[in-house]
Amino acid sequence: MSQETRRFMRMIVFFDLPMVTKAEKKEYVQFRRFLLNDGYDMIQWSVYGRLLSGLDDQEKHQKRLADNLPPAGSVRCMTVTEKQFAGIKLLVGLPRFAEKKGSASQLLLF
Repeated sequence: MSQETRRFMRMIVFFDLPMVTKAEKKEYVQFRRFLLNDGYDMIQWSVYGRLLSGLDDQEKHQKRLADNLPPAGSVRCMTVTEKQFAGIKLLVGLPRFAEKKGSASQLLLF
């Protein structure tokens, strides 16, 4: 895919997992660790996002997410364009370090 036709998007994962028992806490840690190892950055508590480089990338990461879901709780996924993601307004608080790194337009492609 050429750089001109590449469409950057963001996959955002929202989750709410039970953490009462020791086993549930372990499931939470494993799911969170999967997200971090798969390239997601924490946007805020229980909301993680990752940059995608097109529809093929979206399908691949949705499948990987589905393959690593915890057995209980609520997990939701939404994909938005980079332009839509850049339009998010921070109403209270400061941007996280990962958000300060830059947007997809600042990435170098080799």
